Amino acid sequence: MPISEYDVIVIGAGPVGENVADRVVRGGLTAAIVERELVGGECSYWACMPTKALLRSAAALRAARQVPGAREAATGELDVAAVLGRRDSFASNWKDDGQVSWLESAGIALFRGQGRISGERAVEVTGADGTTTTLTARHAVVVATGSSALVPDIAGLRDARPWTSREAASAKAVPGRLVVIGAGVVGSEMATAFAALGSSVTLLARDGVLPQAEPFAGEKVSASLTAAGVSVRAGAEAVAVSRDAAGTVHVTLAEGGQVDADEILVAIGRTPNTQDIGLDSIGLEPGGWLAVDESLRVLDAGDWLYAAGDVNRRVLLTHQGKYQARALGDAIVARAGGEPADTGAWGRHAVTADERAVPQVVFTDPEIASVGLTAAAAQAAGLRTRVVDYDLGSVAGASLHAEGYQGQARMVVDEDRRVIVGFTLVGPDVAELLHAATIAIVGEVPLDRLWHAVPSYPTVSEVWLRLLETYGR
Repeated sequence: MPISEYDVIVIGAGPVGENVADRVVRGGLTAAIVERELVGGECSYWACMPTKALLRSAAALRAARQVPGAREAATGELDVAAVLGRRDSFASNWKDDGQVSWLESAGIALFRGQGRISGERAVEVTGADGTTTTLTARHAVVVATGSSALVPDIAGLRDARPWTSREAASAKAVPGRLVVIGAGVVGSEMATAFAALGSSVTLLARDGVLPQAEPFAGEKVSASLTAAGVSVRAGAEAVAVSRDAAGTVHVTLAEGGQVDADEILVAIGRTPNTQDIGLDSIGLEPGGWLAVDESLRVLDAGDWLYAAGDVNRRVLLTHQGKYQARALGDAIVARAGGEPADTGAWGRHAVTADERAVPQVVFTDPEIASVGLTAAAAQAAGLRTRVVDYDLGSVAGASLHAEGYQGQARMVVDEDRRVIVGFTLVGPDVAELLHAATIAIVGEVPLDRLWHAVPSYPTVSEVWLRLLETYGR
């Protein structure tokens, strides 16, 4: 059995694992990465990129139809085949040649197969042909195996061959009827996408639409989905599912009644990919989330095992996992050189933003862009806050952007420090406005200083001035 030694071994070659490996190599260490599927991970092939490609064509068409002059030119309907073809290109047609080439250029060794921890600083890789290779790490092993869609124990669901986010993102055809269980980010985005592509969509929103967002955000998305023809069933819960011989899916609801569809998408949450990575060999329970300390070391596993990205359950977002990867990789390099890790609040190796300034965009119609705490979360955290709302559609730049522009902005202010701790925007194309709010929150910029950040006129960013005026000096 061949044995190879590296400074750092990373299990999982998604965006998080790639960034960890790149960071340590840039710091002068050697790294090997282990991957059982496609190099590039969930985001590249079944999540971030292909799903946003599915959504973008319809968003561009909607935007054109909201501007007189362009509206008259946009007389056709979406070309579904072209949309799916563009999606395929963003998923690199589910081939990872380009990602593998990047690993080679970065000086990162790739081992294909199932990686399992086999002891302290040791990882055994089982290839598709059954051969095994043992890798040993001088300094650290990093688990970056991500998560998979959670399929709940609803009677008959698994036998009905449900879609998860993977099947939805890579669908080769648009179903005539689609029922979606769950109205969080994935459920709401895919309901938006497939309704635009021609499906008759039923959205079973047991906990409401986007329940983790500010309430007004979920309300606006729910209203927009309904206007687009989606049947939004607030409070509805599936208790049984079956698929008949003709392929039709039948969903029985707790409150009575049944929904029939050609496909069913389950989008209620995620489960960690830790079932088969050898955790039992070091006394940890397989299949669970990995609890970590402030430097992302796995608790009760010595000083050599780290976990980054979804598996540590801090924030299940690609960009936040990459943020963790950068901090973790630099911390490993520092420790390898005999330096302590700087993990104090906002320190070089800290992941403070995971708790205070997580940005997220939901690419529904309208878009939702948020960072930091919601009003309810800030209150629950014990902060003395003031919530300031403003009608985004009344900003001059918005009226130029689209006819009948509708949206809302909210900032949540910590009154004791007079800094923003939460910010939410709802409206067309608000995603590109979010980073200004992220900088204001991360930088803890006082409101008095923000008055000197003058927004250009006429842009939608003028909402910053309007929010400050509403707050008052």
